[in-house]
Amino acid sequence: MSSPRKSRSIASGSSSVLLGRAARIEDAIQEFREKRARKRGLLPTVIPYAGYGGSGWVRVLGRVLLTREPRTTRPSVRGWRSFTSVAVNDVTVVVTVGGVEHRVHADRGGVIDARVPSDLFPGWHTVTIRSDDPTSDDGPPVEAPVYVVDGAATQGIVSDIDDTVMVTALPRPFLAFWNTFVLNEHARTPTPGMAVLYDRLTESRPGTPFIYLSTGAWNVAPTLQRFLTRNLYPRGPLLLTDWGPTHDRLFRSGRDHKVQNLKRLAEEFPAIKWTLIGDDGQHDEEIYGEFALAHPENVEAVAIRQLSDAEAVLAGGRSKAADYSRRTDVPWIYGPDGAEIARQFVANHLL
Repeated sequence: MSSPRKSRSIASGSSSVLLGRAARIEDAIQEFREKRARKRGLLPTVIPYAGYGGSGWVRVLGRVLLTREPRTTRPSVRGWRSFTSVAVNDVTVVVTVGGVEHRVHADRGGVIDARVPSDLFPGWHTVTIRSDDPTSDDGPPVEAPVYVVDGAATQGIVSDIDDTVMVTALPRPFLAFWNTFVLNEHARTPTPGMAVLYDRLTESRPGTPFIYLSTGAWNVAPTLQRFLTRNLYPRGPLLLTDWGPTHDRLFRSGRDHKVQNLKRLAEEFPAIKWTLIGDDGQHDEEIYGEFALAHPENVEAVAIRQLSDAEAVLAGGRSKAADYSRRTDVPWIYGPDGAEIARQFVANHLL
């Protein structure tokens, strides 16, 4: 008779086989779509995203898709179109920073996420990215903004997006589908008072890096960026994730994505204390609390937007995380909107 331990091992092995098969199926579908798109004359085109950097390096972000002849201006695109675009697998791209070229690879989803050497001074700059695909003509080089953090900076801000800066009710299946695949940025609702709060934070802390960390997919990055710009949120890089199976899971973990990027920021900027802003509808309290316990020297404060009762129902309930505010020494701020959170910042001498 098999022991329970052995039975679990067998079950785990079967699961791994299924997950690996799902990833292979996705790769096969991607290869088929890519071949068809190339036959229709579509070109590898880089979609640039804002990146960031520090002394001696920059993190360049973007995505390579097959599109028709690129235009200098594009109309507003509804979310579903970004999910039906064909990514280019494992393509080489050339990143030019300060006149120096660097060859890097996009991943299996066409996402460019590369750290390259740089001698850029603090502030906003542009780098150029172009695809280098030997099998077809390439689209023109594009400019990607990067924010180089001043080595003397001691404060930074990390903000969630869904239900923090915009009201989305994302976890509810129908509304999630509607918001992601149908509506564009004009129809999304900004969270009351949050843009004003963020403007006050950046005005009171010149040179502070502002980073948006979300579990949203890279496919909707252009829509999110237009939403943030239209609603006067501070300029800053988006750190998003990708959809689809990996070798060990059917869907990428949004929680792991946030945890890993917070850890990376702590390693890249050890002298910066981050103000972490999220909401109580998902895992932000738990993620931020665990980060504050592990890296107390890198956290200045945690601010949590409290969802209304209706929003909490749509979000699948409120966070049931442990009371990290009692377990950490950093200030924890709670409020239903930007105005109340701003008052709490003032009361805690953070604004």
